Formats: sequence, structure tokens, C-alpha cells
Amino acid sequence: MSDAELVLRSTRVITPEGTRAASVAVAGGTIRAVLPYDAAAPAGARLEDLGDDVLLPGLVDTHVHVNDPGRTEWEGFWTATRAAAAGGITTLIDMPLNSVPPTTTVAHLRTKQEVAAGKAHIDVGFWGGALPDNLKELRPLHDAGVFGFKAFLSPSGVDEFPHLDQEQLARSLAEIAAFDGLLIVHAEDPRHLAAAPQQGGPRYADFLASRPRHAEDTAIAHLIEQARRFNARVHVLHLSSSDALPLIAAAKAEGVRITVETCPHYLTLTAEEVPDGASEFKCCPPIREAANQDLLWQALADGTIDCVVTDHSPSTADLKTDDFATAWGGISGLQLSLAAVWTEARRRGHGLEDVVRWMSERTARLVGLQTRKGAIAAGHDADFAVLAPEETFTVDPAALQHRNRVTAYAGRTLHGVVKSTWLHGERIVTNGEFTGPKGRLLGRTD
Repeated sequence: MSDAELVLRSTRVITPEGTRAASVAVAGGTIRAVLPYDAAAPAGARLEDLGDDVLLPGLVDTHVHVNDPGRTEWEGFWTATRAAAAGGITTLIDMPLNSVPPTTTVAHLRTKQEVAAGKAHIDVGFWGGALPDNLKELRPLHDAGVFGFKAFLSPSGVDEFPHLDQEQLARSLAEIAAFDGLLIVHAEDPRHLAAAPQQGGPRYADFLASRPRHAEDTAIAHLIEQARRFNARVHVLHLSSSDALPLIAAAKAEGVRITVETCPHYLTLTAEEVPDGASEFKCCPPIREAANQDLLWQALADGTIDCVVTDHSPSTADLKTDDFATAWGGISGLQLSLAAVWTEARRRGHGLEDVVRWMSERTARLVGLQTRKGAIAAGHDADFAVLAPEETFTVDPAALQHRNRVTAYAGRTLHGVVKSTWLHGERIVTNGEFTGPKGRLLGRTD
């Protein structure tokens, strides 16, 4: 390792083989070797001794709404990537909607990339979108480097991104399967949503009734059927209904090419604790009951659910009214996701190795970046988070880097303080102090 420029040393380094004391040698932005803890640093290499703080691979968040351009007052690449970096996230994949234009053509992708260039504090990639009228754009977008395609099976909430009906889903999935692409799906059935009571107002119980579990379950059943029909790769976004878990487990056992994510808010917040009128807790599908949450955790443990992502979907504060029917549905979670999940995981007997598997290793694998991201191993990008897992902090919205500091976690005490974040071997955040933007734009073929 004579060419090493940097050595990070910790008594607790999370590697694919487990947690151990180690020294991690870095050169040219890449991990060159994971060495014994007491290995001598190569001549000329800078040694950073992290003591007992945990060195873990930077998180990979594959579900983020940056909203830039077009709704930059909601978020933006500068603020989103700063918030992510502050929370130990070193790679994010941007969703194709809530920006204007949406990422549904190659030209729109280029617009998005031009806006992101120079503003990204971490590495950023892009999803494309599958709409009723852009079937001919899917292969060109794939060739241009998007990591897959997002589709809604019910209204998305923004007019420029309409949902697919079952016939349109089949056509899109057939096209995407032809080049072995990935379709990621917001799975709620519009017929069940339309049939549910729509009372509006400030009561969370009424909002929860308007987004019933069987809307998710039915949509997921249809998606499994289509994935089986075309031997296609599909991914269920933000699963909240535990009732769908037996369907998913059976499909996986059968060999259907399906993966599933859930989100920190479904794992850490419960319907029973949501105050009436508190639309900072509103998301679609909704936060459900504690008993449902217990089953989501069990599914994470047994592998039925593959990974955990934020579904960071912010808005301006004025759109978070006290009427759950009209308030914007989205939770801001980039900066707090690691701490929120770790706090509940440790309470339930899980270790940091589990959190890394769910939030870094498997998310990197989902988007095909597993040879570069998601692990502290030779040949991988030198992307790290340094975490003090036993330390706590109380969430103060004013301390968040999100452009709009509306958060469902306000006032909560969380375990896990991110001391520093490193990207390609350079420290980009230390105790809340940032260097300039050093992120790169990623493509599927990178």
C-alpha cells in the first residue's frame, strides 16, 4: 500500500465480513485495502485515528425527491445533498417527478443533470419516469444512464406525471423487460382509493381510512402478476402495508424478480401517535399502526423487505396545512434517516451491521452500484460516515439542512451522531461544517 494517501483507523469498522478494528487505506478516492488495526501507515500517508467511533460505508439512498428544477423552493440539489451529507448519505438517486420538467425524456434528463452539476455535495444519479405517453422514450433513457423507471399506479399528486392503468403498465413493463431494465412502482390501486371514505379535515384517523391497506395489497398483487408474465425486474416503493408481506414472500420464493423497500417513517412512527392536524406526518401510503410496524421490522429481519430508503419528499411549509386531505403528502428525512432507523433498530435488538445492510449494501445493489458503493472493501469508492452510535441528540428543525425545515421528528431524541462524512476519500462534513460541493453525477453504466 505504498501509494496510500490516507489511512482511516477505528476500533469499529463495518466491513462485509463483520465489524472489527481496522485501518482503511485510501488512494485516488478509492479504498485500496482494509488492513489490520495496528498496521503501520505507509510513508507519506495521512493517518486519521477515529478512536472508538464507528466507520461505516456511506449510505446509498435510492428514493429522494430533489424537486429541482421547477420546484426548487421545495428543495434543490444544493440543500438536499447537504442534508444528505450531514446524515451520512454519500449517494442519492433522484426521483423523476416533482421537478419541472419530469425526467421522462433524454432532453429532460440533460436538463436535470445541468442543474445538478456543481451543486451536488454527494454523488447523484437519476431515475427515469414511465408515463402513459412516453413508451418510446424508455430505451433511450436507459441508454442515457438512468437507473430504472418509476411508475405510479394511482394519481401521483402532480399533473405532469400521470399514472399508468393496467394495460399501460403491461406495455411499459414489456418494453423495459426487453432490455432488462428495472421498473420501480408506487403501488396503490386507484379503485380502492376512490372507494375509500374521503372525509378530509384534521383527523389523522380519517386520512388513514382514506388510504386503506388493501389499496397497496391489490396493486402489489397486480404488479407481481405482470412481473411474472414478462419475467421483468420490479421494485415496490415505500411499502407500508404489512398485509402485502405474504404475497411478496411467496413471489420471491417462486422466483419472481421483485424487491421491496420501506422507509424510516414507517419503521419509527406510528398512527397512534400522530396528532390531529399534524400534516408533517402525512405521506402516501400512510404511516400505519404499531402492530403493522412490528411486522415490517420482522420482514426486514427475514429479508422479505430488502432495504430502507427515505422517500424524502419535501414541500414549502404553507403546503403542510392542518387538513390532511389537501396538505402535501411527503416527509423530509434525508438528514435524520440513519439516526431514526438506528434508534429503533437498537431498541429492537438489531446491530449497526443490519442498518448498513438495509441502507447501504442492498440499496447499492438495487441500482447496480454494488461494485463501487455500499461496502468498505478494496476497490470501492472511499465513501464513509463516521458515527458515534451511543451519543444522542434532540431534533431541532432549525439545525436541519433541508430547505424547508418541516419535520415529523421535531423534539425526538435519537441515537447516532454523524461526526463526519467522507466522499471519494475527502472529508465533506465535520460536525456540521461543510466543504464545497464535490459530488459527481452518476449513470447506470458508470
